[in-house]
Amino acid sequence: MKPLAIATILQQAQQQLLISSDTSLLDAEILLAEVLKVSRSYLLAFPERELTLAQKKSFENFIAQRKQKIPVAYITGHKEFWSLDLLVTRDTLIPRPETELLVEIVLQEMVGAKKRIADLGTGSGAIALAIAHERPLWEVHATDLSIDALAIAKLNAARLGLEHVIFHQGSWGEALPATMKFDVIVSNPPYIAPDDPYLQRGHLSYEPRSALVADENGLKEISRIIQTAKQYLISGGQLMLEHGFEQASEIRSIFANLDYSDIDTYPDLAGLNRVTRGKI
Repeated sequence: MKPLAIATILQQAQQQLLISSDTSLLDAEILLAEVLKVSRSYLLAFPERELTLAQKKSFENFIAQRKQKIPVAYITGHKEFWSLDLLVTRDTLIPRPETELLVEIVLQEMVGAKKRIADLGTGSGAIALAIAHERPLWEVHATDLSIDALAIAKLNAARLGLEHVIFHQGSWGEALPATMKFDVIVSNPPYIAPDDPYLQRGHLSYEPRSALVADENGLKEISRIIQTAKQYLISGGQLMLEHGFEQASEIRSIFANLDYSDIDTYPDLAGLNRVTRGKI
């Protein structure tokens, strides 16, 4: 069998993925870079490099999985978030770039040498670990109901040298120590309604449904977090939530009805309402 060069095999893979992916070339590059253990820029710099038979078979296996709409992050086993390389599995939601807005707001809003922060429903640990990475003197706690997700988050913390992050198993804020108070609580909870057509997108079927879907038109868990977070916040403490871009008005109302103040909504880079904050 004639060896194939990087440029040729990428072109062939892109064609195979056109139907199943809107980012066929990018997907192919990421997967090939994973097989070769190189950067994507390397692929562009050395298009003539030939793959070994073993590398070709591994890449073909990856492409076959992607054609089934398995997310690239689940195929490679990791995803970058806030420039941190995080391990992900099907027990964790894949970190999204728009969630970095939540990290940005925390870092902008919370001024001081030391703060105590909690990330509810941490999944892979993305938000908690990004904040801990940027603010090593802060006390960072993270909760998750899933034991398997927490295992991945703890592993990510160890890999990144952020082992001072404290993890708690349990549901949202109820997993936190009852007597502990926080300067800020953050969460990216499930906020998609069960009947939302967005869920029909193939790749979402591979992610944990409990991390995506909530009853009451996607607001059940958000309402619960807003209600219970008050007992864990210091006076003047803040709760920051990521949500769907059409939910901001309803979420602001929930905050207001529960006597939060200084309620603000922040847009993401696309101009879509993405994070709402309230203070007590």
